[in-house]
Amino acid sequence: MQRPLKFLNHKIEENALDMTYNPVENTGSVIYNLSLIKSDDMESAIKIFKDAYATGLCVSDRVIFAPSGTKIDGFVIPEGYCGICTLCSLILDSLLYQKGINVNPIGGGLVEVEKLIPRRFTAIIQYEYTTVDPITVMISQGSTSIGDVIESGSGTITGNIRECHMESESAVFEVLDDLIAAGFTGVLDVGAPNTELLGVPVNTNYQGIAMIGGTNPIAAFKETGRWAEVQSMKGLMDISNFSLISDY
Repeated sequence: MQRPLKFLNHKIEENALDMTYNPVENTGSVIYNLSLIKSDDMESAIKIFKDAYATGLCVSDRVIFAPSGTKIDGFVIPEGYCGICTLCSLILDSLLYQKGINVNPIGGGLVEVEKLIPRRFTAIIQYEYTTVDPITVMISQGSTSIGDVIESGSGTITGNIRECHMESESAVFEVLDDLIAAGFTGVLDVGAPNTELLGVPVNTNYQGIAMIGGTNPIAAFKETGRWAEVQSMKGLMDISNFSLISDY
């Protein structure tokens, strides 16, 4: 029996119910992305990840580089390949849901950056209208220039945006502060109530929160002409399995 199509906004809600991450204690399960690269390219990937993190283009300071044969949530990394697990920026949405905050994940797309300052979304796909992760689509189209941002501070990265009711502003900032203290570095910008954020309008009495896409380093890796396969929102994994980027 075939599974029915599932739109991304519904999948995000399901992840929120299943995720157990506590950023204060830094324990529990988190939503992760899984990418595959060729084993021979692992050292190049590690360097790009470190450069991306130093530039502020990673969701967090945690990552897994898994050699072939490693089993990840039932999936075995094939011979000749390396698996890379990164934390998904939609962890934020899940935490907001769990706190009872009225949050509406809007969508993901491309963000223009100038001198390391995010200026505007230049393309966006809304979660309620797609069954495929928007950021994965943008990466597959070769629409990013993250390498340019690493080198010069200007270019195009991936990002996503959600809106929260303005009455929850203090609770939202508590969640953001907890995430930042736990090593999350992916907040692009927080908008004022009733004001568009990076060119994306919000509903009345809501404010926007923009985050960096969790697979930005992989996009930068692909920009070098190397092969990579990206699977966003692959599943849930305990945060204790992740290592610091600096440990590689």
